[in-house]
Amino acid sequence: MQVIFLKDVKGQGKKGEIKEVSDGYAINFLIKKGLALKKTEGSLKKLNESIKESNLKDEQNRNVALKLKKELENVTIDIPVKEKNGRMFGSVSTKTIKEELDKLGYKFDKKQIETESINTLGMHLVIINLYKDIKGTVKIHTIGN
Repeated sequence: MQVIFLKDVKGQGKKGEIKEVSDGYAINFLIKKGLALKKTEGSLKKLNESIKESNLKDEQNRNVALKLKKELENVTIDIPVKEKNGRMFGSVSTKTIKEELDKLGYKFDKKQIETESINTLGMHLVIINLYKDIKGTVKIHTIGN
């Protein structure tokens, strides 16, 4: 029986893929659990619509991410830190960077922010994962108190 996978099934197929599987496996497991549909003209039409819709959504998200990337290039965040004789105490965490971005109206998850330890005074570049392969950069300026 040919089935269209609705979800990834380890060792069997990926979402959207059409594969030949045994009738019993298809009926008793894949279709019953909602992991696949029997291949018919109607289900193929549904699959094509779903693919078009996901491609459109992907394109929209990509455009939003590119626009946000351009915006972030002009953003500089000043973060006051404790220092003595030009040496900084501690470091700036991703949590602090996230909070500062929140204040500016940018909502990111802490996990999207990539940074090495910021433990010196001055300018630093921080990378933010915006969408799949699109990354934006923000300038962080650490200022001593």
